[in-house]
This record gives sequence, structure tokens and C-alpha cells, in this order.
Amino acid sequence: MIRQLEHDSELNIPLLRQSWRGRKMYSYYKAYGLDYSFCQFYAVGESGVMLRLNDTVLICDAKEEDAENLALFLQMHQPFRVECNEPVRSQLAELLPEYRSLHRTMFELVPDAVADDVEDAVEFNPPLAEVYEILSAGFPNLQDYALWLTDTSHRCRHGVSRVLTYRKDTTASIMFDIDGHVLVGQVATRPEARGLGHARIFLRWLAGFLAQFNKTAVLYALDIRESFYREIGFKALETEYVLERIEQEKDNLQKGRLDNGNS
Repeated sequence: MIRQLEHDSELNIPLLRQSWRGRKMYSYYKAYGLDYSFCQFYAVGESGVMLRLNDTVLICDAKEEDAENLALFLQMHQPFRVECNEPVRSQLAELLPEYRSLHRTMFELVPDAVADDVEDAVEFNPPLAEVYEILSAGFPNLQDYALWLTDTSHRCRHGVSRVLTYRKDTTASIMFDIDGHVLVGQVATRPEARGLGHARIFLRWLAGFLAQFNKTAVLYALDIRESFYREIGFKALETEYVLERIEQEKDNLQKGRLDNGNS
């Protein structure tokens, strides 16, 4: 059974705060609550929780017996991306041929020495229009500007997220900070500045900046970017698969849509 949650008391917050995916879901609850039509929470079966956020669905702690009901829900709403725990994800992949599985790795940001003047080139509150320009050049499937701006500015205003840039060419976002667990995402560099090492320097600085506050920071990387983070010296923690809806015109882009913390 899948049932939409209408009251705060119905949401199992302790469960969400136990895992990275759950914390991501909880961060959106902190930003939006239960009152927005594009950000809806559901109870799944006996213990699972699901979030439908615009074109993405996140599922936490679903059981194998929930897979068929979840497949029906996904067929009805046709989200672009689905993130959920195994073995439910593998069952959904069999039930939903219109989706493909993409492999990604979670990396822990490991501090390393950087020049003392790096922070001088970091902008802690950059104009979001400039950030979008950087992101859109690196992610062809980026959400449209109005949707991205509305969501990003709302989360920043509510203290859930923070957007930073380095030398006005490279950007990264703190998607959330829940109980000292930080998810970094939306990492990109302008095409004309690529190859200059800006992303490498910026991310090493960010790792050290967060570590001084005793934060554990991670980011996700699809396989196409996995080698870059290994070269930086970040630590691979685990791997998983996410589901993306197959769209023929996007098959040659090799990247998923940028949303909710993907690099």
C-alpha cells in the first residue's frame, strides 16, 4: 500500500536521518514541509518512505513485497529518476523496461593541502544566474532555469543548502548538512576554464573547509566522472544503481539529469 502523508507526525524522521538517501529526503522536508504539490511524501508498505519531488522519486527502506505497488506508482507518474534501496531497485528495473540502471559511486571528501589564498577566490554567495550558466554548460539535461532557481533559492533561504563558486568558473553546492553529514553536488566548471585544475583545487579546499567543522562530506559520481574523484584522492565508500527513464533523444549525452546532488 502507498499512502500520501498529510501530517508531520506521520513522517518517520528518525528513519530518514539514518541513511544518506533518507537525509536527502529529510532535507527537502525541512525546506518544504508537506504542503507543496511538487514535494509529496508517502508511506510505503509497513515501514518505507517515498518522496516525489518534481521529476525525481526517492524511496527509503522499502521492502521486496512493495515492488509491484511501487512499479504501478512509477508507471503512473513517470519520473525521470528513481533512487531506492536494493533489492527493490533491481526488481523495479525488471518491472519497468522504460527505465535503465546507471551505476554511481559515493566518495568521501578527503582533506588535502591547498594554497593559503584559495579561500580568497571562493564566493560564498554567488549570483545564482551565474551559477546556472556554469552548470548548464556542463549538464545538457539540467532542469530549466526557472525551476532550478526557485528550488535552489528556496533551499538556500531556509538554510538547507549553500551554493559556492571558485574563480567564477567552478561551482559546487552543499545540498544539505544533516547531523554533520554533508552531501555535495552540482559540481561543474565552465568549458573555457577546464583543464586548469580549478575543480580539483576547489574540491580539496571544500573538503578541508568542512573537515574543520567535523563534517563528514560525500558526493556521488556516475561512472563517467568516477576516475576524476579517485585522482583527487577522495575515498570511494560504496556503489549503487539508480534508475533513469529512457529518452531516445538523450541517449548520446552519457549523463543523467542534474538534480538532487548528482555530480
